Amino acid sequence: FNIIKIMEIPAIIVIIPVGFIFLLSGFIVNIIQAILYITVRPFSKSLQRRLNKEIAELLWLEVVWVFDWWAGMKIELHTDIETFRLMGKRTGCLGCSTAIMKDVLKYLPVIGWSMWFSEYIFVKRRWAKDERTLTSGLENLKDFPVPFWLALFVEGTRFTPPKLLDAQQYAISKGLPVPKHVLLPRTKGLTLAVKHMRSFTPAVYNITLSIAKDEPPPSMLTIFKGRSAVVKVHLKRHLMHELPETDDAIAQWCKDIFTDKPGHYRVLAMDQTVLDLERNHNFNSYSSFRNCCNANPYIVHSVGAQHRLCTHQDAP
Repeated sequence: FNIIKIMEIPAIIVIIPVGFIFLLSGFIVNIIQAILYITVRPFSKSLQRRLNKEIAELLWLEVVWVFDWWAGMKIELHTDIETFRLMGKRTGCLGCSTAIMKDVLKYLPVIGWSMWFSEYIFVKRRWAKDERTLTSGLENLKDFPVPFWLALFVEGTRFTPPKLLDAQQYAISKGLPVPKHVLLPRTKGLTLAVKHMRSFTPAVYNITLSIAKDEPPPSMLTIFKGRSAVVKVHLKRHLMHELPETDDAIAQWCKDIFTDKPGHYRVLAMDQTVLDLERNHNFNSYSSFRNCCNANPYIVHSVGAQHRLCTHQDAP
């Protein structure tokens, strides 16, 4: 026990000053965002969004620095050349990333407040209210003046073994394919997003992230210790106009995507990397969902891995 404590001391030495700098700079970013929201937005929402993008990017660059430079996280991207080329066109979107998140997160100092000013959509997991919130938030993205990413976490909760067991039992009772690496997707939010964003979002990305079983999954503690890890990413692009039209068909499409996830694991396990990005590029690709004019991604968690679906709009 004492040995473990001694081993944690170097991490604490790093966490305290880095955490202080992050909080201090984060509060400054929040103050500037608040000033812009109060003084600029009433006269020009477009200008406020553009300025907020630049300010929010300063905060997220700190997060990227910790993962990329300090911990040396490495991302192996498995995709086709055309998809990679399209992704390469969409840079500079870090400050205008957005997502559908739990309502309680908007109260978190620094990160949560920055999310609120950046127009993240916050839901309470009560569909009667969330449907109106999502509809309003998604429609609000139509006139977004700069490229952005939108993330939607389809599973709706963190992956844990007990939750996986519940999902498996539910799947058996309903005669559904039994999941092994993911929870069952909650498709209402995705269906609504596709319906409202179909006209200005041309593609959907299905992203699977995996960590080797013999490696411990990254955590904030291991990252602050500077411990590197390799995350493998399988990415597949689906054109929006090829998606089904009806709500039920979209929901089934999402379920089918999750059923196909084991195939992605087999590909990633082969260690045949189509593209292995350098450190200063790859984590940005993994952590964000790109939309050069608009995006609609969605994410899921699994054992030692994450799965993400995302949509984006190509640059003109």
